Amino acid sequence: MSIAHDTRVGSVRPSQLMWSYGIGALIDLPRLSVVVEGLERWDTTYARVISEDRLLAAVRRELGMQVERLHEPPIPDEDPFGKPESDPIHRIGVPVGVFPRWLRCPRCGALSDSESGVFAFKGSSRFPDDCRFVHDNCTKRKTGPPPAAIPTRFLVACRAGHLDDFPWREFVHRGPTSCTGTLRFYEKGSSLETSNLFVACDEGRGFSAEDDDTHPGADSGGCGMRPRSLVDAFGEAAVHALPRCRGRHPHLRSASGECGLELKSMLLGSSSAWFPKTISALSIPTGANELEQAIEDEWAKLGAVETVSEVAFLRRMNQLGATTKYSDDEIWTGIAARQESDGEAPDIDQGLKGPEWSAFNEPAAAPSGTDFKVATGEPPHGFDQTFLPTVLVERIREVNALVGFTRLESPEDLERSEGDLTYAPLSTNDPTWVPATEVRGEGIFIRFRPEVVDAWESRSVVGAHLHALETSNAAWRQARNLPDPAVGYKGHRHVLVHTFSHLLMRELALECGYSASSIRERVYASSPGDPVDMAGVLIYTAAPDSEGTLGGLVRLGEPKMLGRMISQAIEHARLCASDPLCAEHDPVPDRSLHMAACHACTFAPETACEFGNRLLDRATVVPTLQVDDAALFS
Repeated sequence: MSIAHDTRVGSVRPSQLMWSYGIGALIDLPRLSVVVEGLERWDTTYARVISEDRLLAAVRRELGMQVERLHEPPIPDEDPFGKPESDPIHRIGVPVGVFPRWLRCPRCGALSDSESGVFAFKGSSRFPDDCRFVHDNCTKRKTGPPPAAIPTRFLVACRAGHLDDFPWREFVHRGPTSCTGTLRFYEKGSSLETSNLFVACDEGRGFSAEDDDTHPGADSGGCGMRPRSLVDAFGEAAVHALPRCRGRHPHLRSASGECGLELKSMLLGSSSAWFPKTISALSIPTGANELEQAIEDEWAKLGAVETVSEVAFLRRMNQLGATTKYSDDEIWTGIAARQESDGEAPDIDQGLKGPEWSAFNEPAAAPSGTDFKVATGEPPHGFDQTFLPTVLVERIREVNALVGFTRLESPEDLERSEGDLTYAPLSTNDPTWVPATEVRGEGIFIRFRPEVVDAWESRSVVGAHLHALETSNAAWRQARNLPDPAVGYKGHRHVLVHTFSHLLMRELALECGYSASSIRERVYASSPGDPVDMAGVLIYTAAPDSEGTLGGLVRLGEPKMLGRMISQAIEHARLCASDPLCAEHDPVPDRSLHMAACHACTFAPETACEFGNRLLDRATVVPTLQVDDAALFS
């Protein structure tokens, strides 16, 4: 990573740039806090192109047809640690900028902008963990090196995705001001409650560490403002203490000045500061024959080839991958044909999951590829009447693309009618590419028998029971002024399949040795009116390291083993450690989007659940203390 000083300040994993520290997100480093900047500042020279046509088509539908490709984050070929600062390898990475820009000295309490000259930047590309700002003119410094300044822990944001520094001057001066006096931050009392945190202006009433709104010091002229407690920055008092949003995007270094929404104070490191909006797709083979599929698998390398001599060059460089066994002429003929059809967008009218369901639902006819291999198993032992034969997914590749982000509320919380929701942008102009990552793994695909799910859905007691969840979803949307209260509820079938997926994932995590956060779900449950009838779930591992390829999860797909896992999941789900509170949970009063579900029994880690732990209910799977007649497994 680099800031305005062209210095490496730290490192993160590529997957973190999708889920935790993507564009517009804050990274709290040991001595700095930085924001990942927009796409126009990225250098893609060392960023590998990822080929996945279905995902690219979905991204274009979201962001526009100008998007040309998917890129991995730029990664150096070798570790730059220990290399001289002049080495270009230190410039390979993701650009970041200092944010929040306001820093404070922990000794004298001086509070100032990083660009004001009060604090000086010190750092070296060879030792990124030592990059810092220091206060050379600290009034309380006696001997030794100057104290390192630390980022202020307070920020403001709005629901439109804007983020800004806390308005320190306006806050302490109770409104717009022309005062340029030095601001100071200090603490009182034994705790760090906001009522014990104060900011003051040196031009105010004789600032000292004992001053506050109740006991001001002697009037020394200047702006005459007393210190102000940070308690005014939160709650109802913040409406009058904070200005309106100025429309700032620090990751784009821009401000529209036209937002005007209410600002909310938050702490640096808050989980509500950044929520990614991603799109994911599984790589399904599309080649009509083995050569076409081999070219498709290696398209990221072969897509730019223009002559047969370039094919020969790639062969000498051992870069042909799965196409190596074919002649140069055969490969070039296949590449030319693929290039001619490259402008034809794949059909995604049925969504990204439609073709995936077709491939999994007919495993014997599904084509195999470098990153896709499935085999037909047997139904789980003891559950032949409920499930179709299990599909063993020996190889799978998942590609994820980042298309935007939100603040304060997640994309699911802001979900509206189609075309009504906009996310914070990744770049100043319409992007021509978006960051993406790919992971490989293994899994098991479990399909419910259609007649079993249809019979369960048709039961009147099921509709009466889940009516509360529908009502809660409508109230949840109305509370956020979202149109069409019925939008967002995906149907009774989804609640059943989704809850079953979570219960089974907990058992698999205990049995197979993978961590709970490394096991993920992909739910296939059709909503009312969908053209394809789906009821199944893919439970898989997808990790950039070797953990996703150990084979432990596929082994659990064997009939006896999987049957035992399902039996254990059903038995453990009957009683929760939080019962009877969990079983008796009514979603309507608090407008929650789950019923009998909590962290003790059903909730999954954030990285594992596809829907943010929403629309879950144990009572649809097993009888609970509260409801005993709406379960599939009664």
